[in-house]
Parts: sequence; structure tokens; C-alpha cells
Amino acid sequence: MSNDSTKKSILEADGLYHVYESKAEDGNVVALRGLYINMKEGEAVAVVGPSGSGKSTLLKCLGGLMKPSAGSVTLDENNMTRLKGKELVRLRQKTVSFIFQDGNLLPHLNARDNVAEPLRNQGVRSKEALKRADEMLERLSMPHRARALPMMLSGGEQQRVAIARALITNPRLILADEPTGALDPVTGRAVLDIFKELNEKEGVSFLIVTHSKEVAAFANRSLELRDGRFVAEHGAEIDVEDLTEGRELLIDDLGTVTLPPDLLVRIGGSGRYSVAVAESGMLTLQGESYSTIGELVLSATCPACKHDYGDSDEQECPSCGSSRPMVEASS
Repeated sequence: MSNDSTKKSILEADGLYHVYESKAEDGNVVALRGLYINMKEGEAVAVVGPSGSGKSTLLKCLGGLMKPSAGSVTLDENNMTRLKGKELVRLRQKTVSFIFQDGNLLPHLNARDNVAEPLRNQGVRSKEALKRADEMLERLSMPHRARALPMMLSGGEQQRVAIARALITNPRLILADEPTGALDPVTGRAVLDIFKELNEKEGVSFLIVTHSKEVAAFANRSLELRDGRFVAEHGAEIDVEDLTEGRELLIDDLGTVTLPPDLLVRIGGSGRYSVAVAESGMLTLQGESYSTIGELVLSATCPACKHDYGDSDEQECPSCGSSRPMVEASS
């Protein structure tokens, strides 16, 4: 579903930080560095990035499973960081479901009872809960394993049971950590088809942490997370303002500078820059050729494979997958 600005937000994060305290020599680990997110109802968002970038920590903070060190998380217009105990549990039960990479099934319950358990927790009678669990397992091609304990299921089977459990409560938002990571390609695509149906026909929102390009492609937009910061956003209907408040210029130990693409456009694009002011905590750059740089537009052709974009506003080349560059408009 498209990201419509008239729809209300289902999930927001404002200035989100999380620090893991450590007595090790390296000291504390800052996992999240001032993140901002605004998800609308019915939107599907992917968070992509390498291992250790903070993706799983972000998911837990957004779902109220972990309290952030600073900042706030708002779920369905309720500030979760101010809720405790039963209030927080009730809000999660009526709004959100989780899918974790390792399944997190209850080991003493068979597949059928694992799927039915969230309904029982909501007060649904056991007979009705089991009936709906059977229907959901059928939908995920797992009826023949309904009475198997988790230890008797393969990794892929456990994940399908976990997905069935997440869907059984008809949640408005699903937070998923590598939901197809343990599945074979065919089953993974079947799960994505279910996600797509829920998103497009029932308006279920998705925030999915993933390494998979195929999973990320399911989303309306994707946010790229590195070292606890969002460094880029991709998609057909992106809003770079979602990133500018919490984004930073990154400089590694070798002095390599990483500047977000939209900020590069704003300062005039690539070129030669000199340092005008350099003080502790402050760096001012002066573009020597700034005044000569004209309007920047999307390149008409792919520099890698020469694909002709025509009138398309695609951000990635459909032929080779290269990012579409910005170039100076011809006068």
C-alpha cells in the first residue's frame, strides 16, 4: 500500500538511542544513535544493513520488548516508553505481533497449541482458538505437523509455526526479524505472498529487518542502517525529511567521509571542497566550484550497463541493479 500522508501513524520513534553498558576494555556500546521513524497505517518498511548495525536492537525497542536509553516510541498514538506492566502488554496484544529469526516457540507446546496460545491469552475459548490455529497452519502448509513439538520440527517448520502464531491475532502491525531467513526459497516466497495479501487487502503494516533483497523489495520503502544510524532511504515514495534530523556525516578512523546522498545534493554535489573552519566538534567546508554546479537531476542512462530510464523515476537500474546517480542538468 502507498505511503499516504493523510493516514495516521501506526509507529513512530523520536530521537531513539540505546546503549549497552559494558565493563570491558572497549567500554559501552552505542547500538542506536538518535533514530527517527514515522510509519503510516498500511505501510510496509524494510530496515536493511550489515550484522551489528543495530537492526535487532531497533526492532526490540520499537516493539516495547526493550526500553531505549533515550528517546520515545509511539505505537498507535500511545507513548510506549511511558507504559509499564499490564498497560504495555494490552497495547501490544491488540496492535502488534512479532516474528523472530529463531522462532521463539514454547518448547512444551505442540505446533497447534503454540499458534493458539496468543488467542487464549486474549481470552478466546480454547476450542475456538484451536480451530483458528488449524486454519492458519493449513494456510502455511503445516497441518501435518500440527501435533509435533518444536524439537521435532526443522528450522523452516519452526519458522512457519512462528509466522502462523504472529498472524493468528489479526495484528495491525507486524515486526519481523529475518522472517524468511530459515525458509527455503519456495516457502519464503509463499510467506511473502501472504504478507503482501495482508498488506494490500487488509491494511496490515509491516516493519521487517532483513538482509534479503527479495524481502526488502516487498516493502514500500527501505531504510539503510549502519552503526546505529540511518544513512539512506530507498523506495518509490520516500521522504528524505524522515532522515535529516537524525542523520550524520560519518568519518571513520582512516578519515574516509560518508555523506548521505540527499545532503550531497544540497551542498552542490561532488566536487572539490576546502576546509574553511576546523575546530573540535565543528567542520565547515567551502566548495570551490559550488557556484558553477547547476541543477542536479537523475541520470537518463545507467553508467554501468547503459540502460535507458526514459521517463521512469526509478532509483535503481532494473537491468544491473546499480544505484541511479544524480547528474548536472544540461543547459
